[in-house]
Amino acid sequence: MQQSIALRLIECLPLAMKHTPFSHRRSFLQNTAVAASTLILPSGLLRGQEARKLKVGFIGMGGQIQGHVSKILQLGHHVGALCDVDEAQIENSRKRHGAGVADAALYRDYRVMLEKEKSLDAVVIATPDHWHAPICRAVMQAGKHIYCEKPLTHTIAEARELREMSRTTKVITQTGNQGSASPNLRRSMELIAAGFFGAISDVHVWHPTHSWPSGEVRPAGSDPVPSTLDWDFWLGTAPERAYKTGIYHPAKWRGWYDFGNGSLGDFCCHGFNLPVRALNLDYPTRIEISGTGMDKESFAAACTVHFHFPARGDRRPVRLHFYTGGDLPPEDVTAPLIGTFGSLPRTGCLLIGEQGQLQSGLWNSDCYVKLNSDAKFTGADNHPAAKQIPNTLPRVRGHIDEWIDAIQGGPKVFADFDLGGHLTEIGLSGIVALRLQKSIDWDGPNMKVPGMPEADKFIRKAERAKYGRA
Repeated sequence: MQQSIALRLIECLPLAMKHTPFSHRRSFLQNTAVAASTLILPSGLLRGQEARKLKVGFIGMGGQIQGHVSKILQLGHHVGALCDVDEAQIENSRKRHGAGVADAALYRDYRVMLEKEKSLDAVVIATPDHWHAPICRAVMQAGKHIYCEKPLTHTIAEARELREMSRTTKVITQTGNQGSASPNLRRSMELIAAGFFGAISDVHVWHPTHSWPSGEVRPAGSDPVPSTLDWDFWLGTAPERAYKTGIYHPAKWRGWYDFGNGSLGDFCCHGFNLPVRALNLDYPTRIEISGTGMDKESFAAACTVHFHFPARGDRRPVRLHFYTGGDLPPEDVTAPLIGTFGSLPRTGCLLIGEQGQLQSGLWNSDCYVKLNSDAKFTGADNHPAAKQIPNTLPRVRGHIDEWIDAIQGGPKVFADFDLGGHLTEIGLSGIVALRLQKSIDWDGPNMKVPGMPEADKFIRKAERAKYGRA
């Protein structure tokens, strides 16, 4: 009976904390500490019977999805279909996974896959960002459980639509920000909710220069389209443009605004994950930017974006700072990290409170803490004061595991489309400012830049009729 009660408390905890003031969250966490402990929930635990093998389809067979295929096979489930507009990527996947995908049906068109593969239980999506929303809509409408890579969508309006759609669907949704399953993210949430760092005022998130096109001009001319690739279908809802070898497909698409949103679009669902959850951040009301190479079709060469969140309930105002392309937090902010590690970590998410600091890493998979009286950062598991804070959130075996377990009747996922869509909306509001090349006020609930109708085209995009809405 005690275990049953504890499991129900754990299942409700993330949802219960979502819109609760800080002081009430802290009390709730402390009061449920014994019930939750460090419980790890394996697949099938709550059902009292052997879990049914699921049949899973995969759409977008590039590099990112390969680990997901491996994980589904490792968990003993069936790969029912592989889909990609590039037959070469399907063939590479078949060679990589061998017998595990030998009987998978192969498709170029996800619409045909959903029409013919009625027996699929779930679908994993890892296409370029501009295809996320159309495919997610179709998969949810088909009644299939769905896992989509981050960012959830290409535009703010798409993110809002999928959030709202996910609230009424009966399928299990999961956003691919894998740090959500990290025990260190959950430990960080527990420490913040317990007031370990005091009121947190600033969050610094940084990411280095990436190999995607940034601050670049679209190359002229065209190259022959590979025989394995349906280039027009790959473009999908995006504007028509000529194929260029090594510029867009595979892997380089994220740097171009027609298909992705650069480092900020890619990593907002990672680096912003912990602060948005733990500090109950809703929408920024002011976004300030600076940078170089912001006037191109590709993401900025370097930029700094400051998101200002007003006070809410008993939470004070919070400033969330994002740096990329060589831009970094001020030296006085990074000095304690350099003093501890010898150099600044290549990526990071640093939360600064009245009483101390937390370095959680870009994926929120680290948990180094430093109180103001400490000389250096220490792993939370080794910090004497941190060890006094009880564990209150459930631990899980992995991000895919948690999704599969929820499909089979287990606890709710930690990163559903409502949460993933909210993270995406916040990150892409910064993209709106970057594309306008100016600091903006932001009306998040209404998805508007007050007094700037020219921003609307960056909030919701026009779609090519051939691949847009029917």
